[in-house]
Amino acid sequence: MRRVLAWIFRLVLGLVVGSVVLVVLFRVVRPPMTSLMLIRTGEALAAGRPPAMTHDWIALADVSPAVLRAVIAAEDARFFEHAGIDLDALWRAYAYNERHGGRELRGGSTITMQCARNVFLWPGRTYVRKAFEAYFAVLLELLWGKRRILEVYVNVVEWGNGVYGVAAAARRAFGVPASSLTAEQAALLAAVLPNPRRWNPAAPTRYVVGRAAQIRARAASVRLDGLGLGEEIVRSSR
Repeated sequence: MRRVLAWIFRLVLGLVVGSVVLVVLFRVVRPPMTSLMLIRTGEALAAGRPPAMTHDWIALADVSPAVLRAVIAAEDARFFEHAGIDLDALWRAYAYNERHGGRELRGGSTITMQCARNVFLWPGRTYVRKAFEAYFAVLLELLWGKRRILEVYVNVVEWGNGVYGVAAAARRAFGVPASSLTAEQAALLAAVLPNPRRWNPAAPTRYVVGRAAQIRARAASVRLDGLGLGEEIVRSSR
């Protein structure tokens, strides 16, 4: 029994140390591939399709502030207030799922948690995955900070089949660089994030158009002052 406990302790310690090392590394190094990219590549190969992936990294200062405001308004309105986990949002999601059930479940994940999932974990809605997601979210808040979290998130999030990051999404949907995205275009991009493989910001459904209008209205009140982008950049899309 003692040997089993010692083995478990070493395993847990190794996982903790390994996760911390990875988080520290990606604080300064761009993640070359995310777990989701690898999963999608495997899915394509298993289906006999050549994997297609468009992904270009850009600095946060080169992203239109309209996109940052829209993403925060759509995915995590309390992004600058929580420490990685929004307990109120998780409770509301749990209560909603208990009442409604079905396939369209709410996750309650913050941008930090989504970033952790995209970079380090796997898709799914199990409580085990959610626990790992929360653990990595705390690490990201402690070791990265809000600016790095948002920078990595907008650069790795899935925005369509084989489309990762805002630079690729802006070119694919609107034929413009991410720095030139308007508030309307940014809202459409943010509106499809819950289901980017089903919805297309370049050809939005009536539901996506309505959702984008709500996001754009909420985005107007999102402040980016704490990101250190420079006053002239922050004001550029107001």
